[in-house]
Amino acid sequence: MKLDLLGIVAHPDDAELAFGGTLIKLSDMGKRCGVVDLTRGELGSRGTPALRAQEADAASRVLGLLKRENLGLADGFFEETPESLQAVVRALRTYQPDVVLTNAAEDRHPDHGRACKLVQRACFLSGLVKIETVDTLGNPQQPWRPRQVFYSIQDKWLTPHFVVDISAQFERKLQAIRCYSSQFWDPDAGQDNGPQTPISTAEFWEAQKSRAKETGHFLRTQFAEGFLSSNPLPAQSPLDFLG
Repeated sequence: MKLDLLGIVAHPDDAELAFGGTLIKLSDMGKRCGVVDLTRGELGSRGTPALRAQEADAASRVLGLLKRENLGLADGFFEETPESLQAVVRALRTYQPDVVLTNAAEDRHPDHGRACKLVQRACFLSGLVKIETVDTLGNPQQPWRPRQVFYSIQDKWLTPHFVVDISAQFERKLQAIRCYSSQFWDPDAGQDNGPQTPISTAEFWEAQKSRAKETGHFLRTQFAEGFLSSNPLPAQSPLDFLG
């Protein structure tokens, strides 16, 4: 299935946190969106991989995704190996996205930076004719290279190269994040008996709103998500950037 946009991220919930509003906005516009999670998040202090998979399914419905896949790489230990690169290449050739969104090159969680480099390299390799892959039925896949790869902003603040207004989608973005109830304690849900982590506090939700508001300031809008690009962004004239 060909997609317009594919998110490829380290963990289930990374897409929701970093660019969930953008996915919802594009889905509302009729664009075909999907997410590939590299790992099952099995090293998370809370929950289990099986529960995370159920939560990802629920969040995918909120996001309006057409496809979601988990590559099952080792959480915390995946590297740029021929096997991991080919797994991402197979996903790229399966979904043939025009745009790929992935983790930031630098972030608090070291998996995010490694995921960024892995995806960036796989996006190039996926376009090479001499790299051979097959689909789930054993059929040869055709080379495919996304037209653009953009990098999200998650825990660590980075000045974005462009921002997307998600004011109308922000509440649904929070709804998608809340699907991961094993990870993110919602104060409205009652007592939390799990181990406390940086993302299982009431302050976490305030941080989500503050970050979206701060990014929205660039557009003079209420909420937004920011992205970075390693390449110049195409435009017909400076007027293209008036919004």
